[in-house]
Amino acid sequence: MGNWRDRAATGFVCQKQPASGSRGMVVSNHPLASAAGAEMLAAGGNAIDAAIATLFTLTVVEPMMVGIIGGGMAHIRLADGSHRFVDGQSTVPLAVKPDSYRSKPGSAHDVFDTVDNENLNGPKAVAVPGSLKAWCETLQRFGTMPLADVMQPAIRHAARGFAATPYLHECIVDSAREMLKDEAISAIYLPEGKPLGVGDRVVQSEYAETLTHISRHGEAALYHGPLGDILVDYMKAHGGFIAREDLTSYKTVERSPIRADYRGWVILGPPPPAASGVHIAQMLNILEGYDIAEKGFGTVETIHLLAEVLKIAFADRAAASGDPDFVGVPVERLTSKDYANERRRAIDPARAQKWGAGVAQLEGAHTTHMTAADAMGNVVATTQTINNLFGAKILIPGLGTVPNNYMNLYDPRPGHALSLKPGKRVTTSMSPVMALRDGQLVYALGLPGGKKIFPSALQALINLIDHGMSLQEAVEAPRVWTEGNALEVEKTVPESVRAALTAMGHKVVAMPTVAGGMNAIQFHDDGRLTGAACWRADGTPIGLAGGLARAGVRFGLA
Repeated sequence: MGNWRDRAATGFVCQKQPASGSRGMVVSNHPLASAAGAEMLAAGGNAIDAAIATLFTLTVVEPMMVGIIGGGMAHIRLADGSHRFVDGQSTVPLAVKPDSYRSKPGSAHDVFDTVDNENLNGPKAVAVPGSLKAWCETLQRFGTMPLADVMQPAIRHAARGFAATPYLHECIVDSAREMLKDEAISAIYLPEGKPLGVGDRVVQSEYAETLTHISRHGEAALYHGPLGDILVDYMKAHGGFIAREDLTSYKTVERSPIRADYRGWVILGPPPPAASGVHIAQMLNILEGYDIAEKGFGTVETIHLLAEVLKIAFADRAAASGDPDFVGVPVERLTSKDYANERRRAIDPARAQKWGAGVAQLEGAHTTHMTAADAMGNVVATTQTINNLFGAKILIPGLGTVPNNYMNLYDPRPGHALSLKPGKRVTTSMSPVMALRDGQLVYALGLPGGKKIFPSALQALINLIDHGMSLQEAVEAPRVWTEGNALEVEKTVPESVRAALTAMGHKVVAMPTVAGGMNAIQFHDDGRLTGAACWRADGTPIGLAGGLARAGVRFGLA
């Protein structure tokens, strides 16, 4: 425990316990998925084997969050100390034109809203998937086990079923209205028109067949084979955009991390097209000019500063974030200490402000996260998604899986950084980050939550570095979020703090949660691993300890 409690305006009690291990650790947002990864470690696999097994299992047990017709970003640290990001983000189908969607006039929700919600629900909302290709390629490049082996837990749970958790039930209830419009998805999650209850068996026999086919034929089954034919035929019959050429031409991209230096720590985060690494670096640079530890966790002063730097980051994100193949993202300026100094000087410590972008536009959730580590030094932190809960709210017959609704993340209006262009990769807030001290990896973490992801990851880093929290405390601590309008604070933030922030000009709104279930791993100097997951999802850490018998013990020689 750190000494943050001595100055904290917000006290809270952790609702979960961490796990420890010495031979490996897997943390995901479902116990069966974490167990699948741990099974690979126990069988002699490495962290990459564990991660891919966990992800495939998550597509079964967390179907509202992740799927093979989705996208994501993986942060991989190999045993040699090298870091890389594998970008498996979705792209705009080649058939999409600037006028493929019509902006919804006078939308009070978001400028990305379109008439009939075509970019939100249904076949027109589906972008070209990248997740399956990225997972298979990552396993082949960095793993040690065959694809068929790492997919066995997923196939098993899809075929025989698993018990619905309260969290899954709540997600089905939240999405039921749209899901009821699609017969295929309703048949599984809304039998007889009613949401699956807690403890009900979730059986996905058709998806088990799809997974079995993939286990034998790899990603080619979708991108060049019969599974792709099923997807393309469905899209053609129902007005979607994905064609065969979209699948055959899709490529993953390996990218280098964005680096932030903060109080002697090195933070490595995702590069564009993800917006997160750039803006986490930007916000840390601004906050470095304040004594956050002295101001205390959850105080009016600290929350005010967080709100102001979040508004600055989101203003710059709206102006100049995007796919670097289409948008000239000013990474060096946004992540520079000089730019942070400029922005910091304009912050009023006593009043909330409105912020505009400090860089020019340069263009001519719902997610899941998992973290895995082995005893050899390989680490994977990866965030994957089908975007909103249950993606496009449909299920592809013949595949048995729910596709993404990533098209909702593009601006339907032309002439903006996030506007639609064929082949353009989606811009997200995914934040699989790692923190190093004196060259040694100390933390790896991430979470789901749409635009609230990178602000929440930032707060976890500050909890660990500035406030001295334990790993469990850092992932469970109350969060705040704003992008310039309301300042959302979790309900555990005291009324007195909310009132003081309101008096400073913030439009404070108390929320049950800000973003989703964070999970993380801490690496200790003695080789121990600590895994933690928070109360906002079904997160479960599983650690591997012990080991094999000492040589010669069977014959009394040891």
